[in-house]
Amino acid sequence: MRLLIVTSQFPIAGEPNRGRPVYQTIRELSRLATVRVVSPVASYPRWAQPRSYLFRASDDAHTVEGCDVQYVRYPALPALTRPFNGGSCARALHAPLKAFAPDLVLSYWLYPDAYGAMLAARKAGLPLVAGARGSDLRVRDAISRGLTRPVVRAAQRLLVVSEDLGRVAVENYGADAARIRTIPNGCDASLFHPADRAAARAQLGIAATDAEVVTYVGRLVAEKGLRELLEACRTLSAARPRLRLVLVGEGPMREEIASRLAGDPSLQVTLAGAQPPAEVARWMAASDLVTLPSYSEGHPNVLVEALACGRPVVATPVGGIPEVVDADSGILVPARDAAALAAGLAQALDRRWDEAALARKFSRDWRQVAEDTLEACEQALHESRTTLAVSAAHAR
Repeated sequence: MRLLIVTSQFPIAGEPNRGRPVYQTIRELSRLATVRVVSPVASYPRWAQPRSYLFRASDDAHTVEGCDVQYVRYPALPALTRPFNGGSCARALHAPLKAFAPDLVLSYWLYPDAYGAMLAARKAGLPLVAGARGSDLRVRDAISRGLTRPVVRAAQRLLVVSEDLGRVAVENYGADAARIRTIPNGCDASLFHPADRAAARAQLGIAATDAEVVTYVGRLVAEKGLRELLEACRTLSAARPRLRLVLVGEGPMREEIASRLAGDPSLQVTLAGAQPPAEVARWMAASDLVTLPSYSEGHPNVLVEALACGRPVVATPVGGIPEVVDADSGILVPARDAAALAAGLAQALDRRWDEAALARKFSRDWRQVAEDTLEACEQALHESRTTLAVSAAHAR
């Protein structure tokens, strides 16, 4: 099968860890089928760079290990062109699609990526499979919600990372439940596995072997519950002076966090920045627990990886998180509640956890994710060809 994959959730020169779960899936898919990635990148004028995230321009010649990728650009302005970005994306896709001549188009991220892919696939007479990651289904603005709906309904298969997202697609967008396939994320066991905590701390320069290390991995944005996390750690610091918070990632809240730390010496926080997967695994190994106090999630891979490293988690019962975390692997606390988060962190730090049992909880690798994805694409292609054959027979 020849698969054209359209997604902006893919590594770019300035952001090598971008869309890592999508990249892991595509790399394995490339071993099972003939795959080309076309990554559409919004191109903003210098005077109108987005403020909602740390925008990093891509390099069109950037290469990604194990993947055949082509970066294409379409013009955009923050907020103003949002209703038109899907159409602009489609125009950027027509030529690459024609040149590759795929059997099917698979697109991750529903708007504008999959919307553009839908228009381009429709023009070429090809079936579309769309993949939702979480935030692209839990859309805030009415414009994007309205433009997401036709993609969800048009896709021959809608791939979601959690059962919760499948319910959202049906209830909020009118998706056909029979076309939805839940394909949870995998985990790279060669990187994420139990490792000696003391050795990891020594390698990362954590001098206090008796420190209580709480690690967060992800974008530095308010929606991840970082303000509540800082407040929770401040609350705990008086009774737990050995508590240390590590934030692994980048985002628009970095300056706010740094400013708060400068004015609050009671907080012991390390801003580790964005890290490659091997270093993320090292930080997890060095930790006592991993936390993700998000307001909204799909199927957070960071929690799967934390458990694979034998580390318990403290998170919120939102989205697909309850499908990952149970009473034997972590503690769930209400979102947006710093006091409850502080109590959950303290409870998790005081509890003795079975590291080996935590690590056994997830054994699903990215090859299995790719196989499930390819099966869904094969089903969609077979149905599409069957429909065309029936239509042609009726026309005669």
